[in-house]
Amino acid sequence: MENPLLVLADHAASWRDRPLPPEVAHHARRALIDWFAALLPGCSRPPATLLAAALAPERGPGRSICYVDGKAGPLRHAALLNATASHTVEFDDIFRDAGYHPGCPTIAPALAAVQQQGAGMETLLRAITAGYEISCRIGMAVQPSHYKNWHTTGTVGTFGAATATALVLGCDAERTAHAIATAATFAGGLQQAFLSDGMSKPLHPGHAADAGALAAIGAAAGVTGALDVLHGPKGFAAATSEDTGKWTAALADLGQRICITEMTFKNHGCCGHIFAALDAVDDLQREHGFGAGDVAAIHVGGYGPTKTVCDRPEARTEQECRFSTQYCMGALLVLGGVRLAAFAPENLSNPAIRAIMPRVTVELDPELANAYPGQRAARVRVTLRDGRVLDRFQPTRKGDPDAPLSDADLSAKFSELVAPVLGAGPASALLEALWHGDAVPGALPI
Repeated sequence: MENPLLVLADHAASWRDRPLPPEVAHHARRALIDWFAALLPGCSRPPATLLAAALAPERGPGRSICYVDGKAGPLRHAALLNATASHTVEFDDIFRDAGYHPGCPTIAPALAAVQQQGAGMETLLRAITAGYEISCRIGMAVQPSHYKNWHTTGTVGTFGAATATALVLGCDAERTAHAIATAATFAGGLQQAFLSDGMSKPLHPGHAADAGALAAIGAAAGVTGALDVLHGPKGFAAATSEDTGKWTAALADLGQRICITEMTFKNHGCCGHIFAALDAVDDLQREHGFGAGDVAAIHVGGYGPTKTVCDRPEARTEQECRFSTQYCMGALLVLGGVRLAAFAPENLSNPAIRAIMPRVTVELDPELANAYPGQRAARVRVTLRDGRVLDRFQPTRKGDPDAPLSDADLSAKFSELVAPVLGAGPASALLEALWHGDAVPGALPI
């Protein structure tokens, strides 16, 4: 087998000057818009706010914007804090085939590097595309077994950060390979961090962004890594999955399938493993006109993580509730959607939502489990108090590549999440610049 790291590094470096098809550039802009939509609401929340204050005395000179406090500083400082903030409200993108949120760890350092270098939007779009390509394919090579213990956004995200930063810094294929190699030894992020309450989960992409950027900065300066670290007997895949990596499958369509064109953009502000069930109940509610008070029981059959990660009937805290099928189902029925308001303090204790939660059960559906991660489906049965029983098989999620959010949907999501932070006028101006501008965003009036 050809060394997968060298193949990936050569492909990554090619994005510096290969033709950038308009369709790919458009999808990269969609990813950038979605990232800002997830980022800006998270800038006023812990852990990013706490970390920004703690690290303020260490901030040095630089031109990279930390959107958490609006100040310029070094590349890695901005990458760490922006990536952390962008994972906080759980609205960030997903690459379905790798079970991975590439935007947070990839776009944060890419943008910081472009700002630091004084480059433009095309460089940023190329860096994002390359970072998604390499990290998504490494993710495919180690899944689904990797997800048993590891948080892919923290682990695989380190490769997205390293690749994107290396491209902006002008690394050739050889130095990009060393950036990826060093990034492999920095990768981390344990699932226990989001099976329990705490603030560590958003720090996973923050660390990935910082560590990947460090790997690229080192490689640009001549620091070398172990070039067999992805597929070696004690390498990344061997240490974090069931084998040394499914590289033939992960690289089979390299150059034809561009991963950034197949992103899932979230339509709900919670764990993506709940989405299919929420979509099913939402459709049933529109078709049959029932309300929260009409529901006697909801049964959800799902794939592995729907049960192991999101079956939380006793969820109480914001973190727990974002990963609770029971809570999110109650929020959908009572509030009409699972958006930012669903996790406001008054709704976390909302008695109407709490009344729904004991009526929601979750079990593993073996057929759906076998189809994961390529398919994220749900089987839902809603039993109403009047005796009606409503069944729905939901084969995909709204926002997935086969049921995508339109550009108008994505713009509406951006406006909903960003306008309360920036104001309607500045939010609209930023959205226009992200869709059509040649310059990258700088400081914003947060």
